[in-house]
Amino acid sequence: MKKIMFVCTGNICRSAMAHHYMQKRVYDLKRENEIVVSSCGTSAVSGDVSTKNAILAMKDYSVDLTNHRATNMFDIDIENYDLILCMTEQHKYNILAYFPKLKEKVFTLKEYVLGKDIENIDIDDPWGYNLSIYKSCAKEIVDCVDKLLEMI
Repeated sequence: MKKIMFVCTGNICRSAMAHHYMQKRVYDLKRENEIVVSSCGTSAVSGDVSTKNAILAMKDYSVDLTNHRATNMFDIDIENYDLILCMTEQHKYNILAYFPKLKEKVFTLKEYVLGKDIENIDIDDPWGYNLSIYKSCAKEIVDCVDKLLEMI
């Protein structure tokens, strides 16, 4: 069983979108006995709900974020995961500052699926922006998660 964690700042936009999209795809592919997916935030307030625009953006992919609740990285056993995929390099540094022994397991999502030589390694935060920015962010996440599923 491969355990995958997605990480962003508040766990109400990017990591939530990645988590629930991948969870849906894992079930669609009947791989739920192979892959466990979760998410957290480096500065999340545990229990927060996803933003309205994140919920709306993910409807395009038949993903329902209305029941998602944020989890802070300290409220989950992050050391128990096989792969920790961060939305930005800063998230990666934040995780490694507190959990240095996870060095071999922590990557940005884009670096993991596209390689370290890509120009922009981060998935930008849509928080506070309009729905079209959220939809663009969601598309970037979906494309990366689809590549991830091909890899594992």
